[in-house]
Amino acid sequence: MIGYYVLIGLIMLVSWYVGHKLKTKFKEYSKIHLRNGMSGAEIARQMLQDNGIYDVKVISTPGQLTDHYNPQKKTVNLSEAVYSQRNAAAAAVAAHECGHAVQHATAYSWLTMRSKLVPVVSVASRFSQFVIMGGLILMTSVSLGLGQMVLLAGIILFGMGTLFSFITLPVEYDASNRALAWLKKENMVTPQEYEGSKDALKWAARTYVVAAIGSLATLLYFLSIFLRGRD
Repeated sequence: MIGYYVLIGLIMLVSWYVGHKLKTKFKEYSKIHLRNGMSGAEIARQMLQDNGIYDVKVISTPGQLTDHYNPQKKTVNLSEAVYSQRNAAAAAVAAHECGHAVQHATAYSWLTMRSKLVPVVSVASRFSQFVIMGGLILMTSVSLGLGQMVLLAGIILFGMGTLFSFITLPVEYDASNRALAWLKKENMVTPQEYEGSKDALKWAARTYVVAAIGSLATLLYFLSIFLRGRD
């Protein structure tokens, strides 16, 4: 179990660093005011319109870095700062979330796949850790065979979450690529503003990469315990 805690500690450390770097970058690029004077909300509405999407609303949501696209309600939810501010960071986030709306409208395969997994993963992620811990306890205190069966069930549940995190990667990178391509094509930003937007989205994407790698590392750790128990 010590190895598990060391692994979790390392993952948390890397995650903290990337998250801290992301906040620093957004703070930096929030100081680069857009030449066109548009707010994040106006950027979002323009991108939706340019892509022929008229049934998606752009709304403000409380919090920081809480921006997301809701495919069920068809809303681009922008954090209060992004919604109202007029800088490179706000433009990047607003366009990125609209990138998800474009994916939805065009039935982007990776987004469709991720959406279908959401109900299953929401249940699996809620119980996987409890099942895994239960299996480990049973292996050492009650029955090795029964514990292994329970542990394997937990690993399968956890594996669903890991799969989901890796499917999320192409969805996020594609949304950023769509956002940056639109910002550049429509001359929405200056070269300096574009570079700021690009760098901000790069660090945002890395949070998903760290999450996926961390999930995979944890999955492999529990799998190694299961395999050692069979020897």
